[in-house]
Amino acid sequence: MSAKQASKPTIVLFRDDLRVADNHALYAAHETGKPIIPVFILDHHPQHGRGPGGARLWWLHHSVAELSDRLDGLGAPLLLRRGRQNDVVRQLVGESGASAVYWNRRYDPANEADAELKRVLGENGIEAKSFEGALLHEPTQLTTGAGTPYKVFGAFWRALNNSLHPRDPMPAPKKLAGFNDRKLQSDTLADWKLLPTNPDWSTGFDEFCKPGETAAHEALHDFVRARLQDYGEARNFPGRKGSSQLSAYLAHGELTPFQVHQVVNANHAGDGQGFLREIGWREFNYHLLFHKPDLHLSNVDKSFDAFPWQSAPDALKAWQRGRTGYPIVDAGMRQLWQTGWMHNRVRLITGSFLVKHLLIDWREGERWFWDTLVDADPANNPANWQWIAGSGADAAPFFRIFNPILQGEKFDGDGSYVRRFVPEVAGLPDKYLHKPWTAPANVLAKAKVELGKTYPRPVVDHAAARTQALEAYRSTRNGPS
Repeated sequence: MSAKQASKPTIVLFRDDLRVADNHALYAAHETGKPIIPVFILDHHPQHGRGPGGARLWWLHHSVAELSDRLDGLGAPLLLRRGRQNDVVRQLVGESGASAVYWNRRYDPANEADAELKRVLGENGIEAKSFEGALLHEPTQLTTGAGTPYKVFGAFWRALNNSLHPRDPMPAPKKLAGFNDRKLQSDTLADWKLLPTNPDWSTGFDEFCKPGETAAHEALHDFVRARLQDYGEARNFPGRKGSSQLSAYLAHGELTPFQVHQVVNANHAGDGQGFLREIGWREFNYHLLFHKPDLHLSNVDKSFDAFPWQSAPDALKAWQRGRTGYPIVDAGMRQLWQTGWMHNRVRLITGSFLVKHLLIDWREGERWFWDTLVDADPANNPANWQWIAGSGADAAPFFRIFNPILQGEKFDGDGSYVRRFVPEVAGLPDKYLHKPWTAPANVLAKAKVELGKTYPRPVVDHAAARTQALEAYRSTRNGPS
C-alpha cells in the first residue's frame, strides 16, 4: 500500500450500534491503521423502513452525546450529518477522499438501503464492508431442514442453541487515528432538536433507564448481580424491579448479545438460561423481520386479514391516555407515557386489552408503542404485537384473553404498581383496587373516588367483551378463505 493510499480515511457508520466496545466495523477499521471518520446520520425519512419515534429520539440524543464524547477521547471525533443515508455517504466520500466505508449490518428493511450503498460504492472503486454484531446468528444461515425460516420459537431456540458458539466480545480501541480535515463540517446535536419542548413530556424518562454505553454495562452487571437469581419469577411483577430493563440498550446497540452472553454465562447462578431464552426471543423476532420486512404492516397469519377490527377512536384514545377504567391497564399506559417504558407483563395485558376487549387493530397499538417506547425496535415491537393478537409467528392463540382484573390481582396483589401510576384509586382497599366499580358507595367515598368523575367507569364489560371477541374470531375462521 502506498503512503498516499494509506492516508485515505475509512468512514465508519454508526446507526443502531451506538457503542465503542464490541463494534465490529469500528474494530476492523482500526485494525487497518488508516484514519477513521466516525459518522452518525440522522435520517428522518429513510428510503426503506421508518424513522424512530419520539421517545427513541430522546434516547438517541443522549446516547449520541455520550458516543461523541467517547470517540473524542479516543482521537476520532464523531461527525454528525442529516439527510438520506446513501446521499450523505456519497457526499462525504467526495469531501474526504475516503477509500472505504464500513458499517455493522442491519436486519430490518433499512438493509435494502445498505445493499444499494454497497453496490454504488463498489461501482466507484470504494471498498464497502459490512459486519455482524446485532445478532448471534445470521438469518440467512439459520433455517429449517427445508431451507425455510423458522416459524415456531421452540424449534428455532433448539436450532440456535445447537449451532451457537458466541464469540468473545471485541474490546474497545484504546486509541483511534482520527482524520483531521477542517473542510468536513459537522452538525451539532442542538441543531437536530431531538429533545421535546413545549411541553417536555420526557421529564420522567431517566428515572427508569439512563441512555449510553456506560450506563448499559452498569445496568447489565447490576441485573446479573442483583436480580438474575430470581428472574424467572420476579420478572412478572410490575411493582418490583425484577426484569432486566436492558431492552433499550439492545435496541440502540449500546449492548450486544455477545456481551450479554459473556456476562450472564460467567455468573453461573440464577435463571441465566431463562434470561438468555428472552435474548433468543429477540433473535427469533429479528430473523422473522429479516424474512418478512413488512412485519409492522401485514399479518403473518393471513387468515387475520379478514378479522373484523372495529373503528373506535374514543376507545383508542381512552386506552392511549390510561383512562379505560381498568386500573392495571391504565397504570401500564401511564407508565409508558411518563417514563417511555412499560413492564413486560403489563405490555401483554394492555396489548390484549386493545385487540381483544376493544377489537382495535393491533397495528394501532404497534404505532403507539413505536412512538412512545424508548426501546421500540423494528423487530420486537411488531412481532410482539402480532404475538398478542394471534396473527404472528408462533403466536398466542386468540382465545387466550387476559382478564385485566385477575391479572392485576395476581401480579400486583399489593397494589404498589397501580397506586403509583393511578393515584386516583390509591385509597381503595386491595380488595377493590383492580375493580373499583364493585366497591360499595361508602368505600368509594372514603377513598375519594367518584366513578365517572375522578376515575372513569370501565369502557367495556370484560365478560361481554370476551364473548364479542371470541365471536369475531370464530367468524374469521369460519368465513370465506
